[in-house]
Amino acid sequence: MHKIKIALVGVGNCASALIQGLAYYGQKHPEEAVGLMHWDLGGYQPDDIEVAAAFDVDQRKIGKDVAQAIFCLPNNTQRFCPQIPDTGCRVRMGRVLDGISDHMQHYEDHRTFLRADAPEPDQDEVVRILRQSGVQVMLNYLPVGSEAAARFYAECALAAGVAFVNNIPVFIASNPAWAKRFAAQGVPLIGDDIKSQVGATITHRVLTDLFNKRGVKLERTYQLNTGGNTDFLNMLNHNRLSAKKISKTEAVQSVAAKRLDKENIHIGPSDYVPWQKDNKVCFIRMEGRLFGDVPMNLELRLSVEDSPNSAGVAIDAIRCARLALDRGLGGALEGPSAYFCKHPPRQFTDDKAYRLMEIFLADG
Repeated sequence: MHKIKIALVGVGNCASALIQGLAYYGQKHPEEAVGLMHWDLGGYQPDDIEVAAAFDVDQRKIGKDVAQAIFCLPNNTQRFCPQIPDTGCRVRMGRVLDGISDHMQHYEDHRTFLRADAPEPDQDEVVRILRQSGVQVMLNYLPVGSEAAARFYAECALAAGVAFVNNIPVFIASNPAWAKRFAAQGVPLIGDDIKSQVGATITHRVLTDLFNKRGVKLERTYQLNTGGNTDFLNMLNHNRLSAKKISKTEAVQSVAAKRLDKENIHIGPSDYVPWQKDNKVCFIRMEGRLFGDVPMNLELRLSVEDSPNSAGVAIDAIRCARLALDRGLGGALEGPSAYFCKHPPRQFTDDKAYRLMEIFLADG
């Protein structure tokens, strides 16, 4: 099988975890591959993925090999693979647009964002880079709220014929107009807003589905999250959170027996705690009534390293996108999108999404 060449839009913590993972699993045998959902996916293994292009807007990363850039500040995810060989791919200046929240300018220190003073590429330049680099799959790792920037890179993917994996809550795959355009050009699309392997939303969904299947009436629920990475810092600007809240809330509402009124469900990022770094702490509370109309409640605390948690899903999304290219499939991929993402074109329970994903793999 051929290599899968990827482009990274954003070289932050999530990209760091992914690149570390490619090196980490490249040194492992299948029986040692703890943390992967699939070792072999359609004939592609983790070390078949290689980064061929990367874009960022932080001056500490521009011009560096990706293997070095992933450890530059403000990245602060756990370093679980001590040795990362150079990729031969240097980080290029990306297009800013709304990829930077205004309030981030107040945090220009050693911890957070330092905008690069470099010319920004236009669409033609990005498309040229994608084609010359042989990129087949583009991963969107822009900050939450980057509506215009996400659409810019989606346009670039379409123009270059590159599969697009939209990991953020900007609605591309779940927007019928965008999905139709990708289908018309035969370009695969997976999205929107990546789930973690075992994260806040997937756990909340499973518990909500459990209430439904066990006959417990869910009356009210909340999900609160704290973290110390730049994603949480970015989300202090609540004007950038509307799509994120919709994505996370709909992911839970879609598996409830009956939709909850707005005042009885609260799901969303809560606060930035710098010393947590890339550790995310989630608090879930669910209140309901069971047999005999007797009240009950459930409270859960989940602590995870945020970026490796998503990389375990991204590594499969990349391979599914490449499989779709191999099979000549275009448009939003229903099974992979439902299984990997919080806001896919169609919502399914997670067990149904898993079955659709396995059907997709078997269809080849």
